[in-house]
Amino acid sequence: MLYDNLAVNEKGHLAIGGVSTVALAEQYGTALYVLDEDKIRANCRLYTKSMQEWFGEGSMPLFAGKALCFKGMYRILQEEAMGADVVSPGELYTALAAGFPPERLFFHGNNKTDEDIRYGVDSRIGFFIVDNEHELEVLSAYAGEQGVCQKVLLRVTPGIDPHTLEAINTGRIDCQFGRPIETGQAARFVEKALSLPNLSVCGFHSHIGSQIFEAQPFCDAVDILLQFAKDMRESHGFVAKIFNLGGGFGVRYVESDPVVDIPANIRALSEHLTRGCAELGYPIPHIYMEPGRSIVANAGLTLYTAGGVKEIEGYRSYVTVDGGMTDNPRYALYQANYTVLPANRMNEVADGTYTVAGRCCESGDLIQEDVRLPEPKRGDLIAVLTTGAYNFAMSSNYNRICRPAVVMVRGGEHFLAVRRQTFEDLVACDL
Repeated sequence: MLYDNLAVNEKGHLAIGGVSTVALAEQYGTALYVLDEDKIRANCRLYTKSMQEWFGEGSMPLFAGKALCFKGMYRILQEEAMGADVVSPGELYTALAAGFPPERLFFHGNNKTDEDIRYGVDSRIGFFIVDNEHELEVLSAYAGEQGVCQKVLLRVTPGIDPHTLEAINTGRIDCQFGRPIETGQAARFVEKALSLPNLSVCGFHSHIGSQIFEAQPFCDAVDILLQFAKDMRESHGFVAKIFNLGGGFGVRYVESDPVVDIPANIRALSEHLTRGCAELGYPIPHIYMEPGRSIVANAGLTLYTAGGVKEIEGYRSYVTVDGGMTDNPRYALYQANYTVLPANRMNEVADGTYTVAGRCCESGDLIQEDVRLPEPKRGDLIAVLTTGAYNFAMSSNYNRICRPAVVMVRGGEHFLAVRRQTFEDLVACDL
């Protein structure tokens, strides 16, 4: 099995967190998102324990809400002593509605509107991660009106390529996020921030990309940030107390993906940072990271009911399912790899090759190609693994298809976390 929370039960059915996926599909219907809460908590603890051990007090992981955002997730994060980053007022509202402490929220975004900024300040969030000079000016002015000294991190781009997918590479110079160090714009950004009232500049944020499996790209980013921080201390007397290094580590979608040793990577990054600070004579900053995918991806799977097989002679065979790009657009967007399993027939020989296609009126609505399965029959249960991140969060109502429910399993039990959309929900905003 791809992950240790998956198993095959005595009936030959796929189980997650000790619960039969067939039983879940029978009770809640399909398409269906399933999340293993115990796995989510274990992933949270892996980061919190490793970061406290190797980066010390004052450092912590911040869950990236763009990966998975609903109220129940923030309740888990609060109990696990995590921080959280939000990238929109909707994510901010969701976190606050769940009772998440606003002082542990970090507000991202490359184009925060005036309304967004006011909402964040009024909510007394912990940090704004400021992307540009315009945001600095608006934030400074509104914080002054409210009698607030707002803590900020300045987003800078280190200009490195972590060898990740181009669509999720955010560390390069030519990027819509932050201000590049290499061009001198980041230095002017710092000077501007330090000149404005009502802002407490606490450090820097960088994000080099996603699906990074080893520590070295983060070490490269640290080297650039440390030299930049040293330059800013010499130029302005400013000492950055926080480095937010952005996203967490990658996850396995298929067997060929590497197994990631997160504690070992964090230790390697800590040792590299300590050496770098000693060499430059710079005080060791607190470190934040923003894992999202590596907290929730392997805790989730999606269940579909097969509609049947359509063979195109001389070409390929399709198995259609009752979901698709509306609940998982990642293959349509960038041909993301997934492991697909016959959830109700796990002990049978996978002797055929199929393309799993969705139900949308769109030729690009595919979940995965070249999947090995026993010949599917109408009504079979198809499971797609590692869908806890960027599936529910990116879902849509294209073709007026209702979004699936989210079910959580915990300690061998299960419960509804997000109800399935209804047709009434689809027209609720229509006038």
